[in-house]
Amino acid sequence: MIVNGKTCRTIWPDPDNNEIIKIIDQRWLPHKIIIEDLKTVDDFATAIKDMHVRGAGLIGATAGYAMYIAVLKAPKTNPGEFTEYLNNAAQQLIATRPTAVNLKWAVDRMLESLKRVSLKEAQEEAFKEATAIADEDAEFCKSIGQHGLDIIKKISEEKKGKLVNILTHCNAGWLAFVDYGSATAPIYAAQEAGIAVHVYVDVTGPRNQGARLTAWEFEHNNISYTLVADNTGGHLMQKELVDIVIVGTDRTLYTGYVANKIGTYLKALAAKDNNVPFYVALPSSTFDWKRRTPKEIIIEERGGEEVKYARGWDESVGKYTKVLLTPKNAKAANYAFDVTPPYLITGLITDKGVCKPNERAIRKLYNK
Repeated sequence: MIVNGKTCRTIWPDPDNNEIIKIIDQRWLPHKIIIEDLKTVDDFATAIKDMHVRGAGLIGATAGYAMYIAVLKAPKTNPGEFTEYLNNAAQQLIATRPTAVNLKWAVDRMLESLKRVSLKEAQEEAFKEATAIADEDAEFCKSIGQHGLDIIKKISEEKKGKLVNILTHCNAGWLAFVDYGSATAPIYAAQEAGIAVHVYVDVTGPRNQGARLTAWEFEHNNISYTLVADNTGGHLMQKELVDIVIVGTDRTLYTGYVANKIGTYLKALAAKDNNVPFYVALPSSTFDWKRRTPKEIIIEERGGEEVKYARGWDESVGKYTKVLLTPKNAKAANYAFDVTPPYLITGLITDKGVCKPNERAIRKLYNK
């Protein structure tokens, strides 16, 4: 993606020292671009848990590089101690964000790749595999963009070239992946194809990822957008101001159930009621091939302070400020995700193509 006129990824090895992994600390966006160096497994665990990085694909790529750093730090004189160190690092990382399937997927992939090589080869293999995970994530998202482009193009043709209005929720953009994004990839592809698009961006409380991150992305990449409160989507659909909804996902079961940022389910209900197509965009790595029912999905519950407090830029003093929105002793529940059932979903836009959200169609697409 483009940031201040330059192409950029969300995570990359330091070009002068690949034992340091660099990330954009997303807590400071959109007001500051702060690059953080990650050097230890603890650094990575904190970055994932406290959402310096977030989003399915980026969490996976970060976990891949974290396991590479674990290899660097692990004792290499004794195979048993080496394996124990890696397993402990793996469990520490997996525990940070339980809903995002890419996290465990990337950790398991790294561990499997290391079983194929000797201790002497482990460092080189780990860096190679972590880099492959990041590169594949970018390529997956690019492919999602091309498959989603066909859907947007058809809507544009039906509207005889008039503006295509898209609603999205949370940030399933470049900042949630290594590049391109999932839900935003078709939007960027449509722009490149010369299709007139406009995006309604949900604020997406309580952490406001739409307002802070998606809006920031779109400004840097010249995408027309309008920021709306989370509960506005239904009204927009009733007024026929939305042609299509495209969201991301942190875990999609092979049976078609989609776990995504809290509030996604409500958007899907409104879309169904107003006959607006509702699509979920995801790379192959976000499928969960082990769980069948939504009851098996662990829904992350975060601290209530994210609901009670707001953090933003105080222009009067030129710094970030945290303010209390509620009575000080108010109790707050903060579920990070909800689950959207398949009957509310028009289709899944994947790197392999578009399919219906059911087991038969998904297995056919992936030859499983």
